[in-house]
Amino acid sequence: MRDYFNNARKTLKSQNSRVNIIAVNGCCYGKDGKPYKSKGDYYKLCGQAFWEFISNDDAFYLTIIEPLGYKAKEKNEAFISEYAKVINKFSREFLNTYFLEDGSIDWIKIVKLNSGNKLKI
Repeated sequence: MRDYFNNARKTLKSQNSRVNIIAVNGCCYGKDGKPYKSKGDYYKLCGQAFWEFISNDDAFYLTIIEPLGYKAKEKNEAFISEYAKVINKFSREFLNTYFLEDGSIDWIKIVKLNSGNKLKI
């Protein structure tokens, strides 16, 4: 990250640009006791300081949390549904491929798959 920031500075300087680049490492959450204190060649802004910096609103970090929560819940429910389908699919494939008629696992087949020279299953 520092390399990218420094390359951007060098590129602008080589073009005789008068733009002053100040690198900011933004973190959506957390706290930093000295948010506007330089970390050397960049600043790090966390949580409220970051959201205020990009929005110019000192309460923005509170404003965005409710819609983010709704979206996260919606996405999480969709993820859980799709995850269950994948688990079921893999379980069915495993049962069909690696279980014997009596319901036990065909360990020889699994060991051959995992460690055999050729994949003859």
